[in-house]
Amino acid sequence: MSVLRREFFEREAEAVAQALLGQLLVRKLNGRTLRLPITEVEAYAGEKDLACHASHGRTKRNAVMFQAGGVFYVYFIYGMYEMLNIVTGPEGSGQAVLIRAAGELIGPGRLTRALRITRRLNGLPAAPESGLWVEKGETVPEKRVLKMERVGVNYAGPVWSKKKYRFKITLPRLSQRQP
Repeated sequence: MSVLRREFFEREAEAVAQALLGQLLVRKLNGRTLRLPITEVEAYAGEKDLACHASHGRTKRNAVMFQAGGVFYVYFIYGMYEMLNIVTGPEGSGQAVLIRAAGELIGPGRLTRALRITRRLNGLPAAPESGLWVEKGETVPEKRVLKMERVGVNYAGPVWSKKKYRFKITLPRLSQRQP
């Protein structure tokens, strides 16, 4: 078990997002420890990023985003989903990475429901004492990383809505046998 420490997260959101692919999201629930490889994420680059919650400055809701990297930013959306983010960058930068999928849990709402992630984790460190953390997994080769536009951020305008800040592991192609 090699827990990723604060230093891993104290980098720019885009770099952390790509580096999180293949790492293990670990959740302790009911005496069991679940380890799921992170397979899809989205980067949010702070106040300059019009798709980022920090783009309007520090508020009561997003204040956690302005802490130094390595803590969770969990918020409620659409009146039904908790969203799990890990704050990145130095203190005051307002950056974070949304965890969109891990293991077989595809979709940020499904992920948080299945792992019982709630706003009680908001502001807590990504560390075993919080019951949710990230461990060293596998390094994903660049050729297996798909870079795409983020989901549901058209409101951010043509520049920020088109940024390829969504990263997903692609499955390797299976070779086909010739008859």
